[in-house]
Amino acid sequence: MPVSRLGKQIAEVAAALNGIGAQFALIGGLALAPHKVIRATQDVDLLVEAERADDIDAELSRLGYKSLYRSADAANYARGDERTDFLYASRPIARRLLAKAVELRTPLGALRVVSAEGLIGFKLQGLMNDPLRTRDLEDIRALLRANRATLDMQEVRGYFKHFDREPLLDELLHEIR
Repeated sequence: MPVSRLGKQIAEVAAALNGIGAQFALIGGLALAPHKVIRATQDVDLLVEAERADDIDAELSRLGYKSLYRSADAANYARGDERTDFLYASRPIARRLLAKAVELRTPLGALRVVSAEGLIGFKLQGLMNDPLRTRDLEDIRALLRANRATLDMQEVRGYFKHFDREPLLDELLHEIR
């Protein structure tokens, strides 16, 4: 089976990160599929060790990517129309989610993916950062619907409590019943 252009991009970036020994895990749209949610996406979103930011920057530059934005929390890179975005795991919750990411065998090799609960937490954070990002709310709804029976609801509720949005979780759970 031929590998898509996005698949080749993921494989190349993953090989580069593995080559420098950086721990990483898929987040964002591509990480939804292992959790029974399929949607189109155009970029690669990764959670990475914050301490490796400079090494990752150098490696992406070597691959021909240009830095669009970089802060202590995140970085965005582009090479032509290819995008790769990094969220740096510096806070305890993000570090825990990175450490607990599950390795999956894919046609592109072994890739680690953040838990469904963790994805819900990241999507909620994105929604809180920009309430107009309705895609994040739809992803949360889809993750809840597809994984309701297996989710650690105490962990999920903890993310909503952290952002003072427990009523939103209750509304979403009521919708999917």
